[in-house]
Amino acid sequence: MEISVASDLQEASGDLLVLPVFKDRAWGPGAEAVAEELGGWLEPYLDGLDFTGKSGQTAAVPGAGGFARVMFVGLGEEADIDELRKAAGVVGRAAMRYEQVATTLSQVEIDGAAEAVTYGFVLGQYKFGKYLSDPKLSKTTSLLLVGDIEASEIDHGRTVAEAVALARDLVNEPAGGKKPEVLADLAVEMAAEHGIDITVYDRDEIAAEGFGGLYAVALGATNPPRMVVMKYRPEGAEKSLALVGKGIVFDSGGLSIKPAAGMETMKTDMSGAATVFGAVQAIATLGLKVNVTAITPLTENMTGGAAQRPGDVFTARNGKTVEVLNTDAEGRLVLADGLALAAEDKPDLMIDIATLTGACVVALGPKIAGLFSSDDDAAAQVEAAARRAGEKVWRMPVEQDYRTMLDSPIADLKNIGTRYGGAITAALFLQEFTDDHPWVHLDIAGPARLDKPDGYISKGGTGFAVSTLVALAEDMVG
Repeated sequence: MEISVASDLQEASGDLLVLPVFKDRAWGPGAEAVAEELGGWLEPYLDGLDFTGKSGQTAAVPGAGGFARVMFVGLGEEADIDELRKAAGVVGRAAMRYEQVATTLSQVEIDGAAEAVTYGFVLGQYKFGKYLSDPKLSKTTSLLLVGDIEASEIDHGRTVAEAVALARDLVNEPAGGKKPEVLADLAVEMAAEHGIDITVYDRDEIAAEGFGGLYAVALGATNPPRMVVMKYRPEGAEKSLALVGKGIVFDSGGLSIKPAAGMETMKTDMSGAATVFGAVQAIATLGLKVNVTAITPLTENMTGGAAQRPGDVFTARNGKTVEVLNTDAEGRLVLADGLALAAEDKPDLMIDIATLTGACVVALGPKIAGLFSSDDDAAAQVEAAARRAGEKVWRMPVEQDYRTMLDSPIADLKNIGTRYGGAITAALFLQEFTDDHPWVHLDIAGPARLDKPDGYISKGGTGFAVSTLVALAEDMVG
């Protein structure tokens, strides 16, 4: 899709013109003049549709000027940047059958409006149609933004949106199409394109390097695991960021096997790794001056004859031993190795991203990620980046009194606590492998996938946290 700019609506033409409307049908930029041109029938028509300008409402009518159709989109009472993203996403999805689209949404008086509209519209048009015989993908070939707009705003919005779309594609891909070696090969291609150093460890190298958690989880899988380590080192960078993404490409639960219904969405259990892939792509494309180490332990968690058993003990990268009492609590085991490896570089900030616990979904629902950290400054950094990106996180306690729930009689710790506070004990487990560096754990088990679209967020894999990580990298650059 070509995205271009026109300084004035009079210069524009096409198949669809999109105009913003505020609460109680207060016309936004460009809408009043078009409403006058359409004539007296418009107000009664919109009354009949009960279109008042509420957030997310749309109404399409016959065209005016050089446009075949006009679509009004509601922004509510006081639109903010996220409301603008959402409206653009709604429009993007509604406009998929139109080839040439223009909008004055980019003229709404909000800092970063053009970037937000670009981001929302591109992601609103996202669809994973790879396996459909008739996917009915978007027909939109051009988007025209009306207003005084810098090209850099469009480039930024599009770059981050494309990174989110990459993460969505990876999450939505069936497990059979994204074996660990396939994802590792994709990382190699990405690294070559962006000048990123990369190391990929195979099964034997995983054992030799002491990645005991990843090795243990992979024992039951026919498809061999991979540990992918990407290092983006731009000239002039002063700050360092480590990203660790859970990459369980399919989770059967291992010998602590899930019920059949519980496996239906488990191709998405590598959403953390997909987020890291997308974030690295965007950070490198934007040329952000921050050192990034991106680590993605990749494996299936299967029930093969060699699979780890409840009661087995392994040694993680940092030398700590872990008694595995539930093989379905496997994400924390591969993250343990990733975090221990990341800590060796002594980064300014470490973040792990994982679809880790159902307990976090119970606590916060499907649209909010849990944020865990014992470092107030680190937590505040990530919270601020998430607000700017329009992604919802909520800080949860890392209650040190609960650490005793992970005590094991035969190892340094066990991989599960009691049924209560499961998201907290999972975070406490991960903290054991951070070597006390500033660290944040994002449990994205809820928002990593949705059952129905919401604004610019698609059904299925959402690419949640890509935008937050990019915003965080930008904040670290200053």
